[in-house]
Amino acid sequence: MKKKSKVVSYNKWGYIFLIPFVVIYLVFQMIPLFSTIYNSFFENYRSGLKQIGPNFVGLQNFATIITNGDLPTYLKNTLIMWILGFVPQILLSLLLGAWFTDPSLRLKAQGFFKTVIYLPNLIMASAFAMLFFTLFSNSGPINSILVQIGFLKEPYQFMSHIWSVRGLVAFMNCLMWFGNTTILLMAGMMGIDPSLFEAAQVDGATATQIFYKVTLPLLKPILIYVMITSLIGGLQMFDVPQILTNGTGDPMRSSMTLIMYLNKHLFSKNFGLGGALSVFMFIITGILSLIVFKFTTGEDKD
Repeated sequence: MKKKSKVVSYNKWGYIFLIPFVVIYLVFQMIPLFSTIYNSFFENYRSGLKQIGPNFVGLQNFATIITNGDLPTYLKNTLIMWILGFVPQILLSLLLGAWFTDPSLRLKAQGFFKTVIYLPNLIMASAFAMLFFTLFSNSGPINSILVQIGFLKEPYQFMSHIWSVRGLVAFMNCLMWFGNTTILLMAGMMGIDPSLFEAAQVDGATATQIFYKVTLPLLKPILIYVMITSLIGGLQMFDVPQILTNGTGDPMRSSMTLIMYLNKHLFSKNFGLGGALSVFMFIITGILSLIVFKFTTGEDKD
């Protein structure tokens, strides 16, 4: 009995130290979550100076979001820009991670280069977007250089073409996040038992074969984590396209993302539709998280 009471007395300190986290989590996460779900079932918006609602409408807001035709378009825009940014990001991060963790290369000044590749992640996305907006404007430095060297006869309107805007958004996201992805992949590579690489070399495997047959399979959990977290971040893409296109998503709404769509509802005080769209995105995030959980637990059982 004494031993049991002693364990309980120690355990209580763990719960006490968890109190600040639980309080912050409830105040800033759970209460807003339930408030958003609650608002999604109500008609609640402002028409001019007149406030409409809140009036209970059930699932009407969800039906409106799904059937008005905008959701598939903005979801497609978001996924296209995420894919355009994620594919080069993961390839570049894998390459840099393999270089930095390969002891046979004996790279010098690794600390400096690791710091440099991570620096873009520390810059605010809004500042990044403003910088690229200035660089690629009609009279910006990029157009001036291209015209002066004779590559272009006249300035190219980057902000007026669908794929140039999407490409800029994707390039900025890649540039901002590849450093963080590189650090994560390097941590996974450095956690691999060196004896596995030595055994592969003894068996005559080349560096390329070792990377594909040893490194990548053992990096699978980290790669899945990076892919899912990047996808969730991609679904929440907002500040870069918002500032780059001045909130319009032009040209022809081709760079309008789901969060920009949500922001329009919140800006117009349409809390019902905004809540419904937020719940929709929460469900998508939950489904992706469940897929990752099931996949990793299945691997552990094997």
